[in-house]
Amino acid sequence: MILGFTQQSRLMQVRVRSQYFTRLAQQSGIPRLTGFALFGLCAASSAIAAVLVLLITAVPMVALIAGLASGWIPILLIRRRGRIHQRAVRKAWPDVVDSLLSAVRAGLSLPEAVCELGVKGPLALRTQFADFTADYRASGSFVEALSMLGSQLADPVADRVIAALRIAREVGGNDLGSVLRTLSVLLREDARVRGEIEARQSWTINAARLAVAAPWVTLALLSTRPEAMRAYNSTAGAMVLIAASGMSFIAYRSMMVVSRLPTEPRLVKQ
Repeated sequence: MILGFTQQSRLMQVRVRSQYFTRLAQQSGIPRLTGFALFGLCAASSAIAAVLVLLITAVPMVALIAGLASGWIPILLIRRRGRIHQRAVRKAWPDVVDSLLSAVRAGLSLPEAVCELGVKGPLALRTQFADFTADYRASGSFVEALSMLGSQLADPVADRVIAALRIAREVGGNDLGSVLRTLSVLLREDARVRGEIEARQSWTINAARLAVAAPWVTLALLSTRPEAMRAYNSTAGAMVLIAASGMSFIAYRSMMVVSRLPTEPRLVKQ
């Protein structure tokens, strides 16, 4: 029974990690990037860095720490690209709302106006709205196609826009113009404020990253000296490296948690 519980726990851990890498790959905006491919990049980066550092320094503990740290490099790059992609999407939503408002004023029906975004919409969201057009033509249900669009985007701003479109479709949309104008103003103001906060935080975050990385660059240079290699190859040297890496990791994670902006909650009902 204990063995079965242990195996189930391991399966749950593997499943959670797989979902983590898959979610990162989806948020990156890179076509055809899968969670398995991202995990392979992390493993390859870790192995290459560990081998290179071991050949240069001949200190196994330094090579191990370098390998573990390098394994996070693809994740950090993917997260950075994901943040850039999310900023581009967030900035594109006001233009989406303005395009919908112009199309409705021109006499197009609401489904036709949304389908037009797959051709004339912002580049950051054109692919998703092209998929919406294909889903709408295949199913013939506007509400169902909107639900699939919301699941694909997985974005709080998208939830608000989709909820407004769904309500307008159900009740007739007499006030759709005023709703879209108000939503566009709110989205632009939210994007402006968030952009200002992120710009002010960026220099603090970069300085903190430099402060964390500087001691390890110094360590890498010192490890090329024979006396330093003998010191770090000892048990006491290994304990010092382990303690220093733990403190660096805690400091870095604490900095990232403190500097993280609160995310807008998604609508529960899609």
